[in-house]
Amino acid sequence: MIDSYLWGKVERISPEAPVPIIASARRESRLGGAANVAYNLKEMGATPILCGIIGDNEDGELFMKLMSDFKLPSYGIFKVKNRPTTIKTRIIGGNQHLLRIDEETDKPLEGESEIAFTEHLLSILSKEKIDAIIFQDYDKGVITQRIIKSITDKANQLSIPTLVDPKKRNFLNYNGVTLFKPNFKEFTEGLKVDIKKDNFKSIHEIAKVFQTEKQIEYLLLTLSEQGVLISASDNYYHIPAHIRDIADVSGAGDTVISVASLCLAAKLNPSLLAAISNLAGGLVCEKIGVVAIEKERLLEETLLLEL
Repeated sequence: MIDSYLWGKVERISPEAPVPIIASARRESRLGGAANVAYNLKEMGATPILCGIIGDNEDGELFMKLMSDFKLPSYGIFKVKNRPTTIKTRIIGGNQHLLRIDEETDKPLEGESEIAFTEHLLSILSKEKIDAIIFQDYDKGVITQRIIKSITDKANQLSIPTLVDPKKRNFLNYNGVTLFKPNFKEFTEGLKVDIKKDNFKSIHEIAKVFQTEKQIEYLLLTLSEQGVLISASDNYYHIPAHIRDIADVSGAGDTVISVASLCLAAKLNPSLLAAISNLAGGLVCEKIGVVAIEKERLLEETLLLEL
């Protein structure tokens, strides 16, 4: 995805409708979606291979230019004709997020495009040394059941850990992955349960059943103001949220899954993985817009953790 920003000032209300008029000052395009995950990984010192779909169009060319600007390898990107490149435009007046405009499709890949993209992914897995795989699912139709099963099966054969940042459509389709990271809303809606966010013991009991059914090793649940909870077999760890001056929650989930994947690849224990990921998600919420984690700041705060 491309995250596009239109920044400006709001000094009056439109006479045509009760909406603010923004005097546009500048525009900016950034890597978004799974590309933001890749950028976070790169900023942390990893070498990400971003795999995804863009349209064979002008917006797709802009995406490739942004990849080049940020020195990210582009050979994982797959172009599909007659499919738009996803763009999310955020209109910001001062420090206030006023509106977002989405240009996209969520139609699932199918037919030759789905087969070709699956083969493209498997080819990369067979050629590269991969330490972890992230399914960054945005319900845009790129991640299909066929792709999930093909990549997960291959990863398990190669003993590569797999992580999932899920959305509703594929929520129940991730069998045999290593770490599953929904937020609280996705968790309750995906499993159709009604539970309070601070009832950690009951959350763990529900998570444990789900993990057993789906053969998932860890479930990392983000709980916004309640922090995070990680369920690992018969144990769970709740990490409270840190007090922050929250400016914008955009991209926080991307940062959490990025840092969690590095912790998992480094074979850190579940409680430390959850604590560092929780820190990272909170830090990016102090900035406006979708931004990458600052490695040095994360290290400073991690060293202050009481574990």
